[in-house]
Amino acid sequence: MSNPRTGSLLALAGFGLATAGAAWYGARYSRGNRDGWYRDLRKPSFTPPDKVFPVAWTTLYALIAYSGWRVWSAAPSRERNAALRLWISQLAANAQWSKLFFGQRRPTLALADVFALEGSIIAYIAAAHKVDRAAAYVFLPYAAWVAFATVLNAEILRLNPQLS
Repeated sequence: MSNPRTGSLLALAGFGLATAGAAWYGARYSRGNRDGWYRDLRKPSFTPPDKVFPVAWTTLYALIAYSGWRVWSAAPSRERNAALRLWISQLAANAQWSKLFFGQRRPTLALADVFALEGSIIAYIAAAHKVDRAAAYVFLPYAAWVAFATVLNAEILRLNPQLS
């Protein structure tokens, strides 16, 4: 006989692994590219120091995994399934941003991606709220951080017109 608690912990681990996979995919492109090209770009005065990003993203990725797991743990329904599809959508858009910005050095495409990411985050929050309010609420810091990242991306483009 299977233990529901074990299944739930395995699901949480699965959401953690999916989120870690997206983080790893993005980090592959950003790690080596923060020197040189990125360092030489003009950046707005409100750009955080590089050491802030890993702390912020580690926290946010934990919240992303936890939120997805909470929605998955809710009773099966069309609302739950819709929220889970949006969770996957935001994770895919999240993973692509670093590839576009750092890997391909295409900040204009990265800006389009981050707008799509913010849209899918907002849609997920609305969908998750119908299923599990806590799952929606823990996504709010992520939405705020990505909104900030959107402004940062747009300002880098404005300050570096050669990139457009």
